[in-house]
This record gives sequence, structure tokens and C-alpha cells, in this order.
Amino acid sequence: MSGKILQSLLPREMEQGPLRAGAETSVQAWANWHLARDEDGVAWLFFDKAGSSVNLLGEEVLRELGEILEGLSADPPRGVVLRSVKPAGFCAGADIAEFRHLGGQDAIGEKLTGAHAVADRLAALPFPSVAVIHGPCLGGGLELALCCRYRLAVPGARLGLPEILLGLHPGLGGTARLTHLIDPLEAMTLMLTGKTLDARRAHGLGLVDALVEERHIREAVRAALSGGIEAQRSDLKDRLLTTRPARQLEARQMRAKAAAKAPPQHYPAPEALISLWEEHGGDPETMRRAEIPSFAGLLTGKTAQNLVRVFFLREKLKKLAGAGRSEIAHLHVIGAGAMGGEIAGWCALQGLRVSLYDPQPETVARAVGKTAELCRKKHFSAARTREVLDRLIPDLRNRGAARADLVIEAVPEKLEIKRQVYREIEPQLKPGALLATNTSSIPLEQLREALEDPGRLVGLHFFNPVARMQLVEVVHHDAVRPEALELARALVGRIDRLPVPVASAPGFLVNRALTPYLVEAMLLLGEGVAAETIDRAALEFGMPVGPVELADRVGLDICLSVAELLQGQLGPAAGQVPGWFRDKVERGELGRKSGQGFYRWKEGEPQKEEETALAGPQLLERLLLPMLNACMACLREGIVADEELLDGAMIFGTGFAPFRGGPLRYARTRGFAKIREALEALARTHGERFRPDPGWTERD
Repeated sequence: MSGKILQSLLPREMEQGPLRAGAETSVQAWANWHLARDEDGVAWLFFDKAGSSVNLLGEEVLRELGEILEGLSADPPRGVVLRSVKPAGFCAGADIAEFRHLGGQDAIGEKLTGAHAVADRLAALPFPSVAVIHGPCLGGGLELALCCRYRLAVPGARLGLPEILLGLHPGLGGTARLTHLIDPLEAMTLMLTGKTLDARRAHGLGLVDALVEERHIREAVRAALSGGIEAQRSDLKDRLLTTRPARQLEARQMRAKAAAKAPPQHYPAPEALISLWEEHGGDPETMRRAEIPSFAGLLTGKTAQNLVRVFFLREKLKKLAGAGRSEIAHLHVIGAGAMGGEIAGWCALQGLRVSLYDPQPETVARAVGKTAELCRKKHFSAARTREVLDRLIPDLRNRGAARADLVIEAVPEKLEIKRQVYREIEPQLKPGALLATNTSSIPLEQLREALEDPGRLVGLHFFNPVARMQLVEVVHHDAVRPEALELARALVGRIDRLPVPVASAPGFLVNRALTPYLVEAMLLLGEGVAAETIDRAALEFGMPVGPVELADRVGLDICLSVAELLQGQLGPAAGQVPGWFRDKVERGELGRKSGQGFYRWKEGEPQKEEETALAGPQLLERLLLPMLNACMACLREGIVADEELLDGAMIFGTGFAPFRGGPLRYARTRGFAKIREALEALARTHGERFRPDPGWTERD
């Protein structure tokens, strides 16, 4: 392969680089790498994973790299430059698909030992090595870059070690190399949080030696190889933390912070990482060796296996959005209340032109203010915030409906109110425009009765708060046009959300499953169980918030409306709403939005009492099993296509304990027969609402 041929593989921004057009450099090619030596005697090693738009580290990639490094050691160049051919970035990390087929702990340890040997060979090359980083450089990709003597970053590069989000810690020597390259406390924070750094921040921490524009890469490489760029070195503070007593002191604080966000009984990786550094942080070689069994033990554990599954659930939902860009350029939202205002603001933040209608000017103004506050929380510059707000157009006359590609209705959850909106708005819609409803529970078959063209109606059910909840239920009915659903899913992907297709039915999927869980919490409250005790049981199981606090956050009026609708259509399976709960709503005690619900709210947070009562296993069973039973009913009735989509929807729509892999994964782990038996026992004691769905028997 000639330099000209390899040049055609490079991103446009690299065209003035070492293999610029016209170069007749000799090139060696492997399946995933290209190696060339320039006229200065510098070897340029280009990462180009076969059959992939992004670079991923896997067994074959590392095997080839080992062969290449062996050849370079036998015939040393002046230096070696490692960079990516892919426009998408340097390396997105390990090929996580391989995590599912690595075998047991011993087999994983053996494969990791081989991978470490390749990384160690790169780190020990007898000539300078330079990693040139553009785009994402994550996980194993960053660990590979850490093996190089110098790291140069192109503006726009992002660096991080996100393994903790998969229930793991770095496994290619990164735990030791990072903690000995930069401030160990900064290094541990980076690994314990899984956050990514932009190039400038990475340079400030010493993770990157220089920031270089693409057109200056050749000169920067020459400077590095000639000693003109000083590699980062640890300072006195870092060396002090090589003493075990100093590490022990810091480790205690790390444990406390980690446990507050990720309880060690559910998420063992933070503790494993902290222990690794505490015990071996003074000796990089020993720490690298100890990293191997630690990583292997985590990877074979239930938490990592389930979190890896969650990773692929997310990828499956992403693919449902389709590969192309959404054709929707102008979005019109009707209703600027809590949900409509947040939907409009989020879509504007994601680059869409959005008009927002509400008959109350102060409601629109409040929505615009919340969008500005969201920009502030995301640390947007004043100019970028202004761009977002310029795209969010207050529309007090509802004129945007006639120009929009998609109209989203987000008015109160009342059938006749929504039908009236449709009758008024449909004549204004331009040909081909979609009409979407954000209803959380009303079947679309009932809503479409007000439309002349029901084929344009889809459900786009967002979750509160829109800026944090990733899921959007894309609801279909038997009269909808397929292209309308396709466009709706594409829009969800365009605004960085995850679409899950669900059939029109009372409560759809998420609210159908969540409502009996919340109603059972109300019944427990009525029996005298403290709200704090109920919530603690759910938190100890792994839920992000307890059901009582969740109800307050959603709004007790909304919870009541959905529960009554489902009870009317599903009967006992939806649970029995207690009368005192209706009285509470009628008094205006609506939860967070009114300042008083089951908890008193202050500055957006519930004020809880210290609760000493123990939450026994029976309490958790009463909360959890109605949710699982509703999930099985949704699966059996075809409201959702399969267990994976259901589990993904519940994780990304409700925060169902990710380390358990989803409600159906959890039920399979326990055994469907045992779930059915537990429901039967509860039904004998507490009534028909616990009657097992037939699906437990059919799918056992």
C-alpha cells in the first residue's frame, strides 16, 4: 500500500499531515493497523479497526499491535507516533461485546496478562513514543495512550476512563499509570466518577503534554522527539501519596464519597479501585499486576454483567432511532406547563427551532426562564445560552402550529381537553406534519376520534424531568402511518433521547408498571408504615428514589389521575387508590410543586424525619412484586416487543436498579416460578391485586 492509498483513508483534517498527498511512503498494513516510516525515520502507526466506524480495543487488535511493536523493536525508528485513521476519534475504549465471551475469572486473567504484556512493551520502547489524540480517547484507548511517552491533543479531544459505569475499573494498567502520571487524587476522582475531560482540562491536569492544532501536528511531533516538549512528571505532593499512611487517610474519604452515590453492596467497583490504590499505590508495577485479578473478579460478578447488559440495552434503543437525521426542523409545543415547557426547552437546547404556545403569558415566560436556568447548570456561555433562547420562540397566538413539522400536545391529562385541542389545531397543520401527544396514560384510540387524519397521530411520552430522563415512549396505534412512527423515533434520537416503541394501551408500559408500585406504597402508608421506612426499603433494593418521594416529585394529582384511569380499565391489577389519598389531593397537597405532599419540601428537597424502624423483606415484596407483575402483563399483551426493550425502558424511564439488569432480568435471576409463588402468597393475604399474571407460567 502506498502513501497515496493510505492518504485516502485519513480524515480531511489530516491531509497536511505526515502522509500528505504525493508522499510515496512505504506502508505495511495489518487488518487493524497501518504502519509507515517517513523521510525523518519516524514510524507512524495508524489505528484503523476493520469493519467499524470507531476504534475499539479487542483481542485481535492487541495481538496485531504486539507483533508491530516487536518488529519496531528489532528495527528501531527514530520514534513512533500512534494515532487514529477514524474521523470519529482516537479510540472509544474496549470492545465491550468481547466481555460477554471471555470465560471465567482464570481465563479473563490469562487474557488480561497477555494484553498487559503488549501495553508494557509499548511503554518500554527504547525510543520515544507519541500519542496524537483527536475526538474521544476513552477507557482502554486512554490506557494505551498512557503507555506513550508523550500525548498531544487536538482541540475537541475528550479523554476519560469510564469503566466504573460498567461496574469495572481500568484493566490495561491504567490504574497505576494514571495515578503516577498526574495528581493521584485527581486520577482517582477521574476513575471513580467515569467523567470525561476536554483537551484543555486534560492538559491542565498533566494528562496531555501539549494542545496542538491539526495543521501543526508534524512540527509538534518533531519537537517531542527532539526533546522540545517536556513530558509531565509527578510533583512532591504526588510523591508523598506514595506512602501507605497518606493513602489510607485519603482512601477513607474516597470510600465515604463513593458509598454515598454507589452503595458498595450493590456496586463493588469503587471499593475495589480504592483498595487497589490504597494497598499498592506506592509501587506501579505491583499495582499493575494486582489490577488483573481485581478486574477479572469484577467482570465475572453480577453487577458488571448486568451493567454490560444495560450498555447493550442502551445501544439497542439508540438503533431504534435510525441512522439518518430527523427531517423535523420546526417543532411546535402546545402547553407550556411543567412537561410542555421542559420538552420545548430541551428540544431548543438540542438545536431545534421550537415555538411554544400557552394562553397564559406568565406560563410561557416561566418555561423560558427554566430553559435559561438549564443552560446555566450546563455551564453554557452567554453566547451559547442566547442561541438556545433565540431558538425557543414564545407563541401566544398558536401560529407556529401552521409552520411546524411536528406539533406536540402537552395539555392537562383530560380526554376532552386534548380532543378539543386536536379539533382546533388539525385544520392548521401543513401537509405531512405530525401530531404527537405527550399523554402519559390515555390510549391513542380514544384521542384519535377527534381527528380527520388519525394516521398522523403518534404518542411521544417524555418523562419528568425531561433534561435528565433519557427515555421517550413512542406510542403506536393500528391506524398510524409507519413513516410517522419512523419520523417520531428519528426525532427522539435527534434530541439525544432513547425511543422505545410501545403499543397504545392504558398507561402504555412505564406508567402501567409504575402505578401499582406507587399505589402499594400509598396502601402501606395507610397501614401506618412511615414514608421514610417505605422509601428506605426501595433505596436498599437499589432504586434511585423511594416510591413515596417519587410520587411527591411526579405530583400527587398526576399519580391520582393515572391510577384512577388504570383502575377503571384494568381493575384490581392496577391497585386500589385509598380515599384519604384523594382527599389529600383535593386539599392541594400535591407534592414538590405545592411544597407539601407526603413530605414537606424545601428548596426542591424533601424534609425527612429520622426513621429507625426496620424495613422487612415482606415490605419490599409488597412494593416490588406488583411492578414485576405489571411488567409481565405488558410483555404477554404485546405492549412491548421483548424482555430487553422492557428492561431498557424501565431502567431509563424509571431508574430501576441498573445493577440488577432490569425487572425481567431480576425476575429471571430469582426464577419465574418463585415470583409466581410469592405473588400467590401475597394474594392469599392481601387480595386480588397480587394475583399472578398468566405470563409467569407461560414463559417459565
